[in-house]
Amino acid sequence: MVQYNPKDWITFIFRFHKADTFRKLFPMMLLIGFYTGVIGYLEIEYWKLSQDSHVKNITIMHGMLGFVISLLLVFRTNTAYDRWWEGRKLWGSLVNNSRNLALKLSVIVQDDSDRIFFKKIIPNYASILHEHLKNEETSKVLFDGLDLEIDHHKHRPNQVAKMMYHKVNDLYKSGAISGNQLIIINSELQSFTDVCGACERIKNTPIPYSYSAFIKKFIFFYVMTLPFGYVFSLGYYTIPVVIFIFYVLASLELIAEEIEDPFGSDVNDLPTEKIASTIKKQIEEIL
Repeated sequence: MVQYNPKDWITFIFRFHKADTFRKLFPMMLLIGFYTGVIGYLEIEYWKLSQDSHVKNITIMHGMLGFVISLLLVFRTNTAYDRWWEGRKLWGSLVNNSRNLALKLSVIVQDDSDRIFFKKIIPNYASILHEHLKNEETSKVLFDGLDLEIDHHKHRPNQVAKMMYHKVNDLYKSGAISGNQLIIINSELQSFTDVCGACERIKNTPIPYSYSAFIKKFIFFYVMTLPFGYVFSLGYYTIPVVIFIFYVLASLELIAEEIEDPFGSDVNDLPTEKIASTIKKQIEEIL
């Protein structure tokens, strides 16, 4: 996730970050500029269309469709940001749930070996969930110091949660914790799986294909028809104008595509690995 000062206007305006949409769209912007220049040359020098030509009335269509495309893009970006923010709230809940579970276990559990077990496995759940949402193989280093066997072909967060349930149940059977304490701990353990399921819902449910494809086609054909109408009033200045309009519209769509999956490896995705390391540090302090 990009760290920045939201009050630094100069940096925002004149600095192009590697995640900036300008870098990604630059080849397409050059192509659209060339296309606009060709259309402008044909209309002005070759076709010699006059101001009385009916082609200039195409700007009426642009005015009508501009309002429609702005509504679509606003809805698109708002929906994508809602997914990003919900993911952040879920990982915030995971931080709080891990703390609460560790705090309760620090008081309830007295045996040092049991405390060491939970000190390692609670942070490991966050690390496993981070890797699980990125669809990458989890390193066995995460379990260094614990004799845990993880089947990488199965749902790994569920396996870690199951180990915690087994341990708590063994403590109850041995009389180390009471029935009331078991109920208190159970609610915290259940919250881990709830967070995992909600994150998977965001990860595995992208925006419907038809909606995403329609917006891209809408932007493309809208921009491709702009030179035909604006050449009459702007001449060759239509080239930078059309490029700028394309940059604004396409950037909004690119931003929405990037943040609608907040658990990937893009620079603007959630810093889940950093959050997991924070959980590890705080759990070790508590236990």
